[in-house]
Amino acid sequence: MNRRDLLTSSFAVAAGALIPGLPSATAAEPKPAGKVRPNRIAVSTYSYWRFNDETKLPIEKCIELAADAGFDGVEVLHIQMTDESNAALMKIKQRAFSLGMDLCGFSTHQSFISPDPAFRKKNVEHTKKCIELAYRLGIPTIRVNTGRWGTSKNFDALMANKGIEPRLEGFTDDDGFKWAIDGLTECLAKAEECGVVMGLENHWGLGRDAVGVIKIIEAVKSPWLRATLDTGNFLENQYEQYEAMAPYTAYVQAKTYGGNGKWYTLDIDYDRVAQTLKKANYRGYVSLEFEGKGDYEVEVPKSLEMLRKAFA
Repeated sequence: MNRRDLLTSSFAVAAGALIPGLPSATAAEPKPAGKVRPNRIAVSTYSYWRFNDETKLPIEKCIELAADAGFDGVEVLHIQMTDESNAALMKIKQRAFSLGMDLCGFSTHQSFISPDPAFRKKNVEHTKKCIELAYRLGIPTIRVNTGRWGTSKNFDALMANKGIEPRLEGFTDDDGFKWAIDGLTECLAKAEECGVVMGLENHWGLGRDAVGVIKIIEAVKSPWLRATLDTGNFLENQYEQYEAMAPYTAYVQAKTYGGNGKWYTLDIDYDRVAQTLKKANYRGYVSLEFEGKGDYEVEVPKSLEMLRKAFA
């Protein structure tokens, strides 16, 4: 049975069932929810940029916009940073503090999916560096990825094919999973040293579906590797996949698409998402990733209002 067949059969069962064939030792055990505060709502600096050259704002400016809009925190997109010096990091940290804003997430990019040991080692070292950057900013979690086979012409081509791409000739998904598991395992000591949780996102590649993400988390078996649940990156059986990943989730990225999506548009019922996460006793941040073509000055505050209501 291939991974796509496994995905289909796994989510045909009743909602909330565990993924067949995977152990559940590291899944968080949901506890009865007492009277707790609503989830805090953050916004990713990506929401103001969206890889549009004219809106690549400085991180400090994004923090100011987030504070003015009424968010509780900010998630920093690493590749949006233009300066990683200690002075620059402390300037970001001070600006957030002065505005009463938490720096709650650090979104990074890496890939462990390559037969080249030097390539994988480079990405391990990059991930360790990002853990250090998050630590110095006072951020408790970073988004990590499995990476992709790299056989797509570019990201637009990958999105046109719904995130699916051919494997490298001569290699299998099992090879890729081993590389990802080994690479993330090498980063555990640094994560524990810094107190920074790595959140493996359902972000294309071998993490395109919940089966792949959970398989890696279960294999690594560490509290320093959990899941970052991106609501916009499941293109099939989305609600069943949210439910499967919820017990593993340390951080949530909530996509919205005002003005239609940059690559695609999903209709996401956030009331339903909030109930799914509540059943898993998820109390962490929900971070907006606005990915629409609309004006962020209009759409980001609208998305905040919607998320506030859903997660109240």
